Amino acid sequence: MEYLVTIANTVRIARLIAAEINARPEQASAAIELLDGGATVPFIARYRKEVTGGLDDTQLRNLDERLVYLRELEARRDTIIESIRVQSKLTDELENKIASAVTKAELEDIYLPYKPKRRTKAEIARERGLGPLAETILSDRRTIPSGLATEFLSEDVPDVKAALDGARDILVETFSENADLVGRLRNHMKDRAILRAKVIDGKQEPGAKFADYFNHFERWAAVPGHRALAMLRGRNEDVLSLEIEVDADDSSAVKPVERMIAETYAIRANGGAADSWLMEVVRWTWRIRLSLNLSVDLMTALRERAEEEAIHVFARNLKDLLLAAPAGSRTTMGLDPGIRTGVKVAVIDGTGKVLDTTTVYPFPPRNDVRGTQGELARLLIKHKVELIAIGNGTGSRETERLVADMLADMPAPKPLKVIVSEAGASVYSASATAAAEFPGLDVSLRGAVSIGRRLQDPLAELVKIEPKSIGVGQYQHDVDQFRLARSLEGVVEDAVNAVGVDLNTASASLLARISGLGTSLAEAIIAYRDDVGPFRTRRDLLKVARLGPRAFEQCAGFLRITDGTEPLDASAVHPEAYGVAKKIVSACGRDVRSLMNDSSALKALDPRVFVDDRFGLPTVRDIIAELEKPGRDPRPEFKTASFTDGIDSIKDLRPGMLLEGTVTNVAAFGAFVDIGVHQDGLVHLSQLADRFVKDAHEVVKAGDVVKVRVVDVDPKRNRISLTMRKDGGTAQPPRGSRPVDDAPRTRVPAPGPKQQPASQGAFGAALADALRKK
Repeated sequence: MEYLVTIANTVRIARLIAAEINARPEQASAAIELLDGGATVPFIARYRKEVTGGLDDTQLRNLDERLVYLRELEARRDTIIESIRVQSKLTDELENKIASAVTKAELEDIYLPYKPKRRTKAEIARERGLGPLAETILSDRRTIPSGLATEFLSEDVPDVKAALDGARDILVETFSENADLVGRLRNHMKDRAILRAKVIDGKQEPGAKFADYFNHFERWAAVPGHRALAMLRGRNEDVLSLEIEVDADDSSAVKPVERMIAETYAIRANGGAADSWLMEVVRWTWRIRLSLNLSVDLMTALRERAEEEAIHVFARNLKDLLLAAPAGSRTTMGLDPGIRTGVKVAVIDGTGKVLDTTTVYPFPPRNDVRGTQGELARLLIKHKVELIAIGNGTGSRETERLVADMLADMPAPKPLKVIVSEAGASVYSASATAAAEFPGLDVSLRGAVSIGRRLQDPLAELVKIEPKSIGVGQYQHDVDQFRLARSLEGVVEDAVNAVGVDLNTASASLLARISGLGTSLAEAIIAYRDDVGPFRTRRDLLKVARLGPRAFEQCAGFLRITDGTEPLDASAVHPEAYGVAKKIVSACGRDVRSLMNDSSALKALDPRVFVDDRFGLPTVRDIIAELEKPGRDPRPEFKTASFTDGIDSIKDLRPGMLLEGTVTNVAAFGAFVDIGVHQDGLVHLSQLADRFVKDAHEVVKAGDVVKVRVVDVDPKRNRISLTMRKDGGTAQPPRGSRPVDDAPRTRVPAPGPKQQPASQGAFGAALADALRKK
C-alpha cells in the first residue's frame, strides 16, 4: 500500500512539474527517475536526451529544485493526515481537501484547527462551559447575547462580561481557523495590501544609506526583490519600521476584510443585538488575530519572493563570470595591489605553475618606485611574460599607472595589462585549498597567484573559492544561505561540465565539480596521476581506487585527454557512444584524427542513418557536431576594457564623460560597471538601451565590456549613475584622452619573438638598475 502511495505521489509531482517547466509528464517522470538513480543534471542534459525528450539543463535544474519542495510538501501532507487520524477527526472530505492542497501555506491553513497547541483562551472558555453560548449566538440571531449569557454564569464565570468574553474567544478561534476564509483573506491582501516603510525617530543620520525608504510605500504585489531586501535589512538594523496595510483608503463603516469574515457566517452589519455583537467579534478577530497573522504571512512571502529573485540574479551572474573568456595558457604576472603592505607579485607559466614571487613597495611609506619598476622589468624579461593581471582592489589604479609608465618605452611585443576582479582572492589565500597547493608560499603572495590564474582561466581558478565569496550577488548575506548555496553549487557544476576539463592537468577543485566525482574521487584521481603518470585513455579511470562503473558513466564524457591513445577521448563524445562515432568516421572513409575538424565531410552525412535502438537522432547530431570541433570551448573570445587615463577616483568624474568599463554585476534594477575608480557605477534598467528593457540580462552580462556615459556623481554617498543610451546627445571624452568610441578593444596578442632587454627609456633604465643590484 505504501509503495502504491509513493507511486501516486511521484506521478502527481511529475505532472505538476511538467506543467511548470513546459514539458510532458512522461519527460518529467523520466528525469525524476534518472535523478533518483544518481544521475546528475549535466549528465542527463548532455547524454540522456532520448530518455527525457530533450530537456535542457535549465529545465532540469528547475525540475530538481521543485522536486525538493514538492517532496517536502508530500511528506508534510502525510504527517498532517496521520496527526489528524490519531485524533480520530479525519473524514473523507477532510482527507480529500488535504490531498488537493498545492502549497505549504494552504496545507497549514487546513491543519490549523487540528494542530496541537498550547492551552488557548478558547479552550479555557470551552472548559468553563461557554461553547454552547458561542454556538447559540452564532446560529440564532434572535437572541440577545447579554440576556443569554446570564444562563452560563458560574464560579469560573462570575458575570455577563466574563461569559461574553469567553464566547468571543471561542468565535475568534473559529473564524481564524477557517481555512477557506483565511485563504481568501490572504489573497485579498496580496492583491490590495500596501507595504509602508518609515524611519525610526533618531535613526535618520546613522541610517542615511536607507534614506530612499524613510517615508516610502508601494503595493505589496509590485515590490521588486532588491527593494524588499533593502527595506528588510533596514528593519533588521533598527533603522526602518515596516507595516502591511490593507484597505487603508477605504472609508466605509465595514472594511472589505471585515465584510469577508461577516459574509462567511452570514453576519449582518445592520442586524439585531446578536448581529451587532457578532460584528464586534468580527472586528476584534481581524484586528487582534487575522491582520497580525496574515501580515506576518505576507512579510514572509515577500522575503521568500525577494530571496528567490536575488538567488536567481546571483546564479546568472555567477554563471556569466565562470564562463567568462579565458586569456589562455600564457605566462602571466599577477599583481595584488597594496599601499602600505606593498604590491604582491607572482609570475606563473601557461599551466599556472608558480615561477617567481616577490613583494615591491612603490607607495608610501617606502615610495620605492624606481626599485619596483626595475624588479618588475627584470621579471618580465626573465620569464617572457605576456600578460599582466592587476587586482582591482585598493591601489589598483596607482599600480596600473606605475606599470603603464614602465611599459611605455618597452620594445614590442609588450605584455598586455588587464584589470582583474580580485573578489574572493583573500578568501582563497587563507583557505585549506591554497595551503595544500602552496604549503611553502606566504599567504599574502597566494592572492597574486590567484589573480594571475583567474586571468588565464577564470573557471579553473574560481571553482576553488566558495561561490558566495565571489561577490556578484545582491543582498547575498540576507537570503536563505542553504538555498543560495544549493543554487550556486548547481551553477558551478553546470559551468564546469559545459566546458569540460583536461584529465591530466585539472586541479582537484576542478575535478571535484565534474559529474559523478566529488572531492574524494577527485583526490583519488590526482593520487593515481601522481603515482602512475598521465592517463592515456578514459578507460584508465576505472583503475582509480573507488571509481566504479557508475561514476565512470557519469564523469567520462566531461573529461578530456589530449594526445592520448584514443582520439575520441579529446572530445565530448561519451565512451558509451564510441561505436556510433566510429561508424560515422567509417562512413566518411577517413581516419578519426584526420576527420576531426573537417566539417565538409561530416556535413554531407545524414544523421538519421546512424540512429539505432540506443542512440537517437539528438545524440547522433551531437556526435557529428563534436567531431567537427572536438573539445571546443563554449566560452567567448577574450577581450578587456581600456580604462581612461587620468580618471582614477570618483572625484575625477564629470557628467557627460564617455568611458569604457567592465560589467561586474547584473541586478534586477540594472548593471554595475567598473570604470576604474574603485567604485562601480550603476546603469539603471531604464538606461541600458534606447528601448524598453524588462530584464537587464537581455542587454548585458557579467564580464561584458561596455561604453558608458556619466549621468550623475554623488561622492558623499559614493554613487555613480551611468547610461548606455545613445539618445541623450553626444558628450565629450575626458580632456587629454582619446575618444572612447574610437578606442579598439584590446585582445590577447599572438606570441611574439623572443623579447630583448631595452636599453633606453623608463623601462630600460629600470631594468638596468635591477640588473646592477643583482
